Amino acid sequence: METILKTMTLSAVLNPEEGGYISLCQELDIASQGDTIEEALANLKEALEGVLETASAEEVRTRLKKPALFTRIEVECA
Repeated sequence: METILKTMTLSAVLNPEEGGYISLCQELDIASQGDTIEEALANLKEALEGVLETASAEEVRTRLKKPALFTRIEVECA
């Protein structure tokens, strides 16, 4: 029996940390890290695929949040 793979588009937020980057997918609340942006994204992708491969459909539905929206806001400071 042939397996049909589906794809999902999820958000990835990257935060620089000492010595690398933390990557976070807010829709599923999964995080990873890496020394470079590319490594942090690759590690996050691997973590997400692992969760989606092993979690039940109900668990994914329960965890899945609406896509995150990102913007910038200007504030005044002293």
